[in-house]
Amino acid sequence: MKWIQLIVIAGVATADVPSDCPAYDNYAAQRHPPYSGGKWKYPYQRPEARCRSYEVPEVEMTLKKAKGMIKDGDLYRLFLNTWPNTVDTTILWHGRALDNADEELAFVTTGDIHAMWLRDSANQLQSYKPILNITSHNATNNIASLYRGTINLQSRYIRKFPYCNAFQPPPDSKLPLANHKRGLLAKRGDTVNPPYDPSVVWECKYELDSISAFLQLSWDYYDVTKDTEFFGKYGWADAVKTILKLANDMMTGTYTEDGHVNKSPYQWFRDSNSATETVSNGGTGNPVAGNIGLVRSFFRPSDDSTIYQYFIPANMMFSRFLKVCAEIMQTINKDTASEMLTMAWGIESAIEKYGIVKHPKFCDIYAYEVDGFGSHNFMDDANVPSLLSIPHIGFKPNSDTVYRRTREFVLSRSNPYFGFGPVLNSTGGPHLGPGMAWPMGVIMQTMTSSDDDEIVHGIKQLMGATSGLGLIHESVNTHDDQRWTRSWFAWANGLFGQMILDLLDRKPHLLAKSYQ
Repeated sequence: MKWIQLIVIAGVATADVPSDCPAYDNYAAQRHPPYSGGKWKYPYQRPEARCRSYEVPEVEMTLKKAKGMIKDGDLYRLFLNTWPNTVDTTILWHGRALDNADEELAFVTTGDIHAMWLRDSANQLQSYKPILNITSHNATNNIASLYRGTINLQSRYIRKFPYCNAFQPPPDSKLPLANHKRGLLAKRGDTVNPPYDPSVVWECKYELDSISAFLQLSWDYYDVTKDTEFFGKYGWADAVKTILKLANDMMTGTYTEDGHVNKSPYQWFRDSNSATETVSNGGTGNPVAGNIGLVRSFFRPSDDSTIYQYFIPANMMFSRFLKVCAEIMQTINKDTASEMLTMAWGIESAIEKYGIVKHPKFCDIYAYEVDGFGSHNFMDDANVPSLLSIPHIGFKPNSDTVYRRTREFVLSRSNPYFGFGPVLNSTGGPHLGPGMAWPMGVIMQTMTSSDDDEIVHGIKQLMGATSGLGLIHESVNTHDDQRWTRSWFAWANGLFGQMILDLLDRKPHLLAKSYQ
């Protein structure tokens, strides 16, 4: 769980935020007037304008426009609270590099933890892709600048410590470090190889989806702006080359041809009483077959360790964004672009060969994890990438036959981490355990559905699962909406807003109805 008490860095999110602004983790856990007029009576949870970390005019314009399109007052209030949450509260710093005044940088925290996850920050910004546009490179508070700054900072982190997933503020920001990590390293008994610098790295769990998120973020920016010039600067191409080397290394299996054990390029071990917080076999994981085309991942997007290291959703995501980002690389280095495409097609072929497994009830479906020897894990977790999110990450359309069967499995009681009850019916995961369903799972179910009834049901579930706080929690007990985790989870808030914007585009009639 991420109920970690940290020192709140009040007054330094940006130079414009006054020091008397309340810490948002406490603010979000309380109800604030005025309340919405429907049966849910949601509070108003945005910080006052002077306390917002990064005010963007296009965000405010979009909120005003949406008000005339979302009929239900409660639903609009939930959108108003959630969609701007990242720019309102998590842009801890946005500025320029100390060694290059032209290089934009942005430090985007996950919310209640003052560290920057590659995955979370990429997904938080994706919720603003609908309003991304290429504006002046000298402009400050616009989404394009925020994207560029985040891409540049992620690129820097990946070049230095490619196996790591979450990071401290850069020295350029002059922000204090989240200082808990130094003290906990010895206490937890962490063993991490390659070693990392805790003044740069907040946590170093190797997750294939984290480096995939960097590619996703890059593509989201390029897809809208076609700004090829930007990617030729500041080391983006070198970051991609670093990722390709890591991926090649992580295709190596446990054993050599003559039965010796290969030295693992990465090792992560923690003295823990939780199985998901450590890695078996001295930090190298359960054995995998080598050179089958898939890339190993030691951890999932939930930050839980994998059981079988060929984590299929992350391989799907990696393959898809390698492929599309090769278009960007083509303008910088054609040989590297060719290498990206070759690897992407190889992974996709291996997914079809090893990732589709016959289920006794649902026939051929995608497994969550495999080892290449024949072992597989039938489950799904709410965190993205997931099996449910396959159309969302662009690997297959929601009409694909294998995906349809997989989806039916994921949303059934055959999925061991599908939580069900009167409050919320959704995928969860071992991060918080059985009985704790994740609203993120319902959001993803809705975003990948074309069925009006399913979408309406999903919206109603989400509206009833905020425990009266008018924000999207990390998880909610399926039988008690007062048992939940995380009052301030920016990724989930942004994803809900992204869902609403998606529905305004493809099914506006569903937002022109009452949900009372």
